[in-house]
Amino acid sequence: QVHFVESGGGLVKPGGSLQLSCTYSRTMSRFVTVAWYRQVTGKQRELIASLPGFATANYGDSVKGRFAIWRSTTENTVFLQMNSLRPDDTAVYYCNTPNNIREWGQGTQVTVSS
Repeated sequence: QVHFVESGGGLVKPGGSLQLSCTYSRTMSRFVTVAWYRQVTGKQRELIASLPGFATANYGDSVKGRFAIWRSTTENTVFLQMNSLRPDDTAVYYCNTPNNIREWGQGTQVTVSS
């Protein structure tokens, strides 16, 4: 079983940046698609960025041009660089493998507020 541990969240002002990390507990094939999701309290979890193995990343319209996903080549980690943050980016952020959803980690809270 793969477990995810997300980190890097925090409080940031509008226009600021954060980099999130997600470490998974065991090595997965680089052919496995990894993704970042976010969830606002009371709403459904939303897939915002995915990285298919050896292919181009895909982004949701709400984050396109502002966020970037990549994975480490040597460690079991996937990253999410978030720039030009807005208050509506406030959410708990999670990672997972969208083609085979595994147990969700605890996520990392991102709050964008002045």
